[in-house]
Amino acid sequence: MKIALMDSGIGLLAASAAVRRLRPDAELVLSLDPGSMPWGPRTPENLTALALDVARAAAAHQPDALIVACNTASVHALPALRAELEPALPVIGTVPAIKPAAAGGGSVAIWATPATTGSPYQRRLIAEFGGSAAITEVPCPGLADAVEHGDEAGIDRAVAAAAALTPPDVRAVVLGCTHYELVATRIRDAVQRPGRPPVALHGSAGAVAAQALRRIGAEPAPTAVTSGTLTVLLGGHPGPLPEAALTYAEGRNLTAAAAAR
Repeated sequence: MKIALMDSGIGLLAASAAVRRLRPDAELVLSLDPGSMPWGPRTPENLTALALDVARAAAAHQPDALIVACNTASVHALPALRAELEPALPVIGTVPAIKPAAAGGGSVAIWATPATTGSPYQRRLIAEFGGSAAITEVPCPGLADAVEHGDEAGIDRAVAAAAALTPPDVRAVVLGCTHYELVATRIRDAVQRPGRPPVALHGSAGAVAAQALRRIGAEPAPTAVTSGTLTVLLGGHPGPLPEAALTYAEGRNLTAAAAAR
């Protein structure tokens, strides 16, 4: 089994780690293009062209499925990716976990990039899945870029700024950018108020990984021997994971497992 994942940068680490947990025997192809990151500020047309290039590089390795591990690319480029690659290659997009976060009602915050916050796409998801929850959209300028570069001070500033915009009675936070899942603990610490119940964080990595297996008719096998290989493509060319990836447990675990084989 071979699963490919794509993103502009290391936001794909969380979904890669989720696939590895479900199927330690799966071969992983990670296709990214740090030189064009971030994708958020780009026009939809430019972003779609970049995403197609990254996807084609992954598809050349003949994976069984391709995960678009990027919320922004899923919003703007998913139709074009599916039109070109399916049905030969199943393409799985990333959708913010608004439905499970809102299921319990109460105060819910959606942390997302400024380009996604307030977008018609996100507003449609809120209207469809928000239910009775009181939802606050929280823009997080600079957070994805700081995570991408392992900029600790930048992460602290961006998380603090977003936390200040988050209602103090928040019950759940939707991590609406795949990069944010890499700093989930720091986000939880920033929004947790003394005396309040633990804040639940809702990312997309686990659901996306499970959906990829379903699309190819595979079952989870978390106890399988860790035997899957790791291929990294940078702008379409083989290379190592960016150094900043090793700042995060997901990146270290992926490279350690690959080195052990």
